[in-house]
Amino acid sequence: MKNLFLLLLSIVSLTAFSQDKLSTTSGHIKFFSSTPAEDIEANNYKVTSILKPTEGTLVFSVPMQSFEFEKALMQKHYNSKKFLDTKQFPKSKFKGTITNVSDIDFATDGSYEANVTGTLTIHGVAKEVTEKLNVTVKDGAVTGMTTFDVVLADYGVVFTSGKPSTNISKTVIITAHLNFSK
Repeated sequence: MKNLFLLLLSIVSLTAFSQDKLSTTSGHIKFFSSTPAEDIEANNYKVTSILKPTEGTLVFSVPMQSFEFEKALMQKHYNSKKFLDTKQFPKSKFKGTITNVSDIDFATDGSYEANVTGTLTIHGVAKEVTEKLNVTVKDGAVTGMTTFDVVLADYGVVFTSGKPSTNISKTVIITAHLNFSK
């Protein structure tokens, strides 16, 4: 009887713990680059993310080879050693905190602006960033969306000559859309 009680207590504890965490395995991240030569856009629908509302922690992982481009040659260049070297650096990561988590009511429908601070790692280079995340709560579902700029040189991706220096913008626009569930 005592073992049954401990088992039930463990199940209740695990259930309560898992409800304290929201996650997604199909987040969407898009990047966009515009130059006079051409626009480049790529989409990735395999982003994983975890949000812990009570703590305000937010982490996500982006499999870099999962970005899809309109042109196969763009995808080949993107994955190459000369650009993001996705074999050596297969993931980009973010680990941070919503600094104003007390301003967000994850139990009440509404739109909230979250201030997020943390470390973004791309191409093996980690940088501290602070961005805004729009959080929407509707019918118990939580969605996070943000748009921000990334300066490629800040992450060791630099082109000083040749076509890449004129065909790729020095700054890319990143858009992330994450639909979280319990």
